[in-house]
Amino acid sequence: MNAQEQRVRFVVAASRGERPFSRLCEEFGISRPTGLLWVQRYREAGLAGIAERSRRPLHSPWRTAAELEEQVVGLRQRYPDWGARKLRVLLSAQGVQLPRNTIHRILLRHGLVREVERQAAATQRFERAEPNQLWQMDFKGPKQWHQTVGPLSVLDDHSRYLLVLQAVGSTRAELVREQLESAFQRCGVPEGMLMDHGIPWWNPSGASSLALWLMKQGIGLHWSRIRHPQTQGKVERFHGALQRALDCRGGAGEDAQAWLDQYRWEHNHVRPHEALAMETPASHWRPSPRSYDPNPPRWEYPPEAWVRKVDSSGKLKLAGRNWNISQSLAGDWVQLVKIDQRVQVYYCRSLIRELDLEGQRSTIVERCPSPEVLQQKL
Repeated sequence: MNAQEQRVRFVVAASRGERPFSRLCEEFGISRPTGLLWVQRYREAGLAGIAERSRRPLHSPWRTAAELEEQVVGLRQRYPDWGARKLRVLLSAQGVQLPRNTIHRILLRHGLVREVERQAAATQRFERAEPNQLWQMDFKGPKQWHQTVGPLSVLDDHSRYLLVLQAVGSTRAELVREQLESAFQRCGVPEGMLMDHGIPWWNPSGASSLALWLMKQGIGLHWSRIRHPQTQGKVERFHGALQRALDCRGGAGEDAQAWLDQYRWEHNHVRPHEALAMETPASHWRPSPRSYDPNPPRWEYPPEAWVRKVDSSGKLKLAGRNWNISQSLAGDWVQLVKIDQRVQVYYCRSLIRELDLEGQRSTIVERCPSPEVLQQKL
C-alpha cells in the first residue's frame, strides 16, 4: 500500500483502541513516536496532516559556494542543451569536482532545467504481485494523431498486458464506459484501477459518475497525484513507446484503429519487455476470476457500519448541518467512519470525502487510499 493508505488505516485503527498502541505500531512497522505523531497530525489537520511532506532541510550549511554556482550557470548558458552529466566533464577539466546531482540542483535553483528534463529516471520498479490487482488507465496525448484526443489505454500493472488501446476520439463518459465494459467482459474485473484527475473520471466536485459506476463493481479506485505522471509510470512509458512507434513507422495511416489493434497484439505477444526478463506481457497475464455484472446489487457495507443515505441534492445531514457530498451520489448510501471531530465518507470501497465537524469543512479526497477497513474490522 502507499504511504497515505498506511497512515489512514493506522489512525482509524488507533482511534478505535481495539489493540494496544505499541502492538499496533509494531503491526504497521513504525515506531511508537511515529505513530503518536501521525495521530496528532490527523487530529490537528485531518488527511492533509498525514500526507507526505517534503524532506528538504530548512537550512543547507553545505550548499555549494556562490562562485561555483556561477561557473555552473555560465557553462549551462553556453551549452543550453547539455545536462548535468556533460557539464560535469567540462567542470572537471577546469579543476572543479562536483557530483552530477549537485550540478542538477544548481540548474534547478536557477530555473535552467526544462520541464522535459525534470522527470528523474526510475531507479526502482514498483508493481503489483499478481495480474489484475491494478489496471492503469489514461488517454495518450494527441501528438501526431488525427483526433483531438489520443487513444485510450488500459494497462495491467503487473504484466504490462495491454487490455484496451482504442481510438475513442473523445473523453465522453459514455464512450469510455463502452470500452471498459468490453474489457471487463473479455478479461474480467480488476481489484483496483489507477487514473489521473482528468475527464471523464474526475470533475470539480470529485469522483465522476463513471468513477462511481466503477466503484459499484467493487473496484477500488486510486487517483495519481496532481501534476505527477510518475504515479502512472507504466502507462506513461507505454505512451512514450507508442509515440516512438508512430514517429518511426510513419503514423497510423487511414485505418488508425486497425493499426492500433496490430500494435496492441504486437505489444502483448511479440515485444519482449526488459522488466519481464525479456518475456512478453501475454506470458505473465491471465484473465481475472471476478466476472462483470452489468446490474450489480446495492453495495453491502459491513453489518456494524454507520451507513447514511445521500439526499436528492447530493447532500448529507450530519451534526445539524447539510454537507455537500456529490450530486452523482444522490439517492445512494455511504459509510461514515468517525475519528474524533472528523468523519471519513466512503462509497463502496473508496474514501471520497472528509468532513471536519469542528472546522465546518468538507474536503474532497483527491487520492483515494481504498483501505481494507471496509472489508474487515481492524
